[in-house]
Amino acid sequence: MKKLFTVGILAVCSLTIANAKNYELTLSGVTKVGSIELKPGQYSLKVTGTNAVFTNEETAKSFTTPVKVESTDKKFDTTQVNASKEGSTDVVKDIELGGSKTKLDFGM
Repeated sequence: MKKLFTVGILAVCSLTIANAKNYELTLSGVTKVGSIELKPGQYSLKVTGTNAVFTNEETAKSFTTPVKVESTDKKFDTTQVNASKEGSTDVVKDIELGGSKTKLDFGM
């Protein structure tokens, strides 16, 4: 049975100059998010419509995957990534965006 846990991911939200919210994530291992697989490193996350766009801070390469954007009743204090371990890969189930009532569901 797979257990749900918070991945060893540091998440800090920040604002861009255009006031669109970006969230900074540091991935400690190979991580599958939706239909994409990300290598360890620092990424910025931006939601555009029904897509989540992860941009590697070192290479500036962007990765896009579909996401179900949900509104919740409670506001999240911090950004939290919920994932399970499958072999040596972390598989993200959802991300709660700190400072908002938005939850990104990748288990579509």
